[in-house]
Amino acid sequence: MISELLTLQFDGGSRGNPGPAGIGIVISAEDGTPLVTLGRFIGTATNNVAEYTALITALEEAAKLGATRVVIRGDSELVIKQMNGEYRVKNPQLKTLHARAGLLAKKFQSAAFEHNLRDHNEMADTLANMAMNKKSDVTEIP
Repeated sequence: MISELLTLQFDGGSRGNPGPAGIGIVISAEDGTPLVTLGRFIGTATNNVAEYTALITALEEAAKLGATRVVIRGDSELVIKQMNGEYRVKNPQLKTLHARAGLLAKKFQSAAFEHNLRDHNEMADTLANMAMNKKSDVTEIP
């Protein structure tokens, strides 16, 4: 169990909507040290599906670490506002992903969703783009 507050940053993107898609996640300790950095190519998807896939992956990886308290930051206003209940989820595919993310978030003692401006999400964005370029997983930025 990790009692300190972990920060989960996520980003997803697609080239074309839908198109080749990738995700990037960074999980950091309270002092800012990255514990997990992962970029993953997810095949063909829309941008919003990629964002949700990144969020779900970040939550799964934090659970594997034994995190109990997390703050989740992403630059997708849609995903953050849907997770906070401010926007309704209308798209059937996103409803499934939203429900899965919600169940994962409930496993933590505390989980807060915050909108992160794009320029504060650079590492996750870079990992997503590297995964799209390589069409494979990446775990570090050269």
